[in-house]
This record gives sequence, structure tokens and C-alpha cells, in this order.
Amino acid sequence: MNREPALQHPLIHRLIEARRVTDALFAVIKPEFLYERPIRERHRIVFYIGHLEAFDRNLFDRRLFDLPALSAELDQLFAFGIDPVDGGFPTDVPTDWPSLEVVGAYAAGARAQIDHALASLELVPEGMRTASAEQLLHVAIEHRLMHAETLAYMLHQLPLEQKVAPPSSVTEPPAGLPDDGMVSVPAGVTVLGMDREEGVFGWDNEFGELRVDVPAFEIDRHMVTNGAYRAFVEAGGYRDPSLWSGKDWAWKEAEHIEHPAGWSLATRHGERAWKLRTMFDDIALPEHWPVYVSHAEASAYARWAGKALPTEAQWQRAAHGAPHARSGNFDFRSWNPQDVHAHRDNVSAFGVVGQFGNGWEWTSTVFDALPGFDAFPFYLGYSANFFDGQHYVLKGGSARTAACMLRATFRNWFQPHYQYVYAGFRCVRNLTPA
Repeated sequence: MNREPALQHPLIHRLIEARRVTDALFAVIKPEFLYERPIRERHRIVFYIGHLEAFDRNLFDRRLFDLPALSAELDQLFAFGIDPVDGGFPTDVPTDWPSLEVVGAYAAGARAQIDHALASLELVPEGMRTASAEQLLHVAIEHRLMHAETLAYMLHQLPLEQKVAPPSSVTEPPAGLPDDGMVSVPAGVTVLGMDREEGVFGWDNEFGELRVDVPAFEIDRHMVTNGAYRAFVEAGGYRDPSLWSGKDWAWKEAEHIEHPAGWSLATRHGERAWKLRTMFDDIALPEHWPVYVSHAEASAYARWAGKALPTEAQWQRAAHGAPHARSGNFDFRSWNPQDVHAHRDNVSAFGVVGQFGNGWEWTSTVFDALPGFDAFPFYLGYSANFFDGQHYVLKGGSARTAACMLRATFRNWFQPHYQYVYAGFRCVRNLTPA
């Protein structure tokens, strides 16, 4: 059997590249603000410096090779993140955490341990057998790249003066582009998930094929834009309880939410105008960028428009034939969304534009297992902890989503009252048979 030295293996090169992505993100934050918590549901930023290396170390230890103990206490401290949950927010203070020197030394030590072990590891081609070297390396790479996106939207919430801004990359969107309305998708079968026998990497929730008969429907050609959503805001959509579920309205009222996160009203020359907070600036609201909102806000807009959010099966049916890996706003190419018309060749067989990149898209489907679900034995809680009826599936990807996760089977999920993820939506209208 052929064996390949680990450091020559393409997966090792991908792991190293993923490290560069997350290292660059931490460099955006001025060091004195690394103990900030920009989103109350999440850990302080310093946690993630340790977590990314602890995760890899804990994943590989005793599976790929034995690693000498660094610190059992820090291995445990940095082991798990926090899912955004309504209520029960973390109450720690900065002094509860180790110093930046201790955290940095731990992270560097864990990375050095892994690299030393990888240098002498010989990888035997095993495919995606459970806990094979290839599968574990894929897990380490995609886990880190998921956090690269999570960190980006966390850093988005930091005050501008706490970050080091690169040269501006914001461009003015072209004006006067049309609203292309909806397109028709004929009835047909779509397949959610995939068969383990295909031998390709996926997370545990991606496996188990489910064939779904999808009746004919219409779907927005493009994601709902800031301009379209502004009309909902200015028509009083946030003041009309009939557009919101009881839980969503209670949340909105309790949190005093009157518009999407990142929007603000500014007065200039006696006139009020909407502004948008990007990663490094406040700009005039770009009318043709996709709006980023929570599931609750997206659902309310859809009701106002006389439509609905698509099911996961409808979204995937609409995406049939889309060349998602070639064109679009994804893979860390931009800090910001782009005009929804920017990538007209990112189009499905039915004419639906931009389903991969530029913003995750909410669906009405509650996150749950596909048939034959089998949790990864080395990461039992990755999916199963969230089959609780309180999370909704998102599909597609954003500007800060790695290209490797733009596969049609990938399933993201969040709770309905979380405003910070780079997520928008498009609406559907069911068609009754003639």
C-alpha cells in the first residue's frame, strides 16, 4: 500500500492555509481589545486563540498520534464554544481568563506538537472511513474555516476604533438595476444529503439521502436586498404584530429591535438616511446588497410580502445546476456583500441567481437528522446537540465562507433570534396545479 509523508499531503497544506486565514483575523484586532466580547452570546475573543489549537490537538491526540500533555486545564478550558441561546448569557469577566501570554504560549505549543507529529506521520489512503486520517484532517480544516467566518461576524460588532483597518475595499454599487422578480421552478424530486458510500467528506448531518417530491413553486431570482427590506421597515413592519410569530414578537419587543443589526439612521443636511456598519466603516446603505437579518425578521418580511421562506428542499431544488464553485462572492474574497446582480453566471438551471456566496440563506426547515444519522464518535455533539426544534437550516454561503463548504449538501443552522450571522434570504410562493 502506498504511503505518503504527511507534510507533502494536500490536506496538510490546506490545514496550514486555514491557519493563515484565522491568524490574519486575530491580527485585525488591536491587542488591548482581545478580551472583549462583541456578541454577548459568544466567548471573549481570547478564547478562540486557544480553542482553534485545542480542538486540533484534542481531535488528533490518540487518534492520529499520541501527544504529550500540555495542560489538562487549558485543554478543557478551550475545548468548547458557545451556541447562541436565548437567555443564559455568559457572565465571566476578563480577569477570569489566563493572560494573553499564557494563551499564546498554549496555542503555539499545541500547534508545534501537532506539526512535529505530522512531520513523521505516514498517511495511508483510507478514504473517509470513520476516524481515518483523511477524515480527521478534513474535520480540523473545516472546523477552523467555520470559525474564520464566526470570528469575522464577531469582529464586525467591535467598535471601529478597536480594529486595524486595511485599505478600503467598499465600492459603490451600480444604480438603476432592475428587480428581476421571481422565477418558476417546476415540480420535481430533490435529494437532501448524500450516501456515505460516495467516499467524499461531509459532516455527520450531511449523510443519509432523503428524496423529496417538491411541487412547483416560484422563488425570488435574487436575495432580498437592503432596498427591498427598507420598504418593509419604513412601512411599519417592525410595529405590526400580525407579521410576527408570538415568540418572535416577544423577542423583538424585549430587545427593542426596530431594524436589522448594523443599520442606523443618520442626519445629514437636515435629512435622515440609513447607514450600514461594514467591518471597517459606516457607509450609506447599499440598496442592492443583500440584507442580513435573523430568521425572525426574514419570516416577518416574507409574510408582509405575501410569500414564505423556502423549505430546505425547495432551496436545493431551485439551486439545481448552479456552478457554485466557480463564480460568486465567497472564500474570503471580500469583507462585504456585493450587489446581488454582480455574479450573473452564478445561476441555477432555473435562473435563480447567487445562491452560493454573498450571504447564507434562511429556510423554513427546522434543523434535524437525515435518515440513518450517525454522529461522529469523535465529535458527538456537533449536530445532535442542536436537533432540538429551535434551530433553522441555512444554505449557500457568505463572502466569508470557505469554498470547500459551498457543496450543495452542506447544512448550516442557527436559532431564529440571532442577528449577527452573515445571513439573508429569498422568498417563495407555492404554485397550485392547473
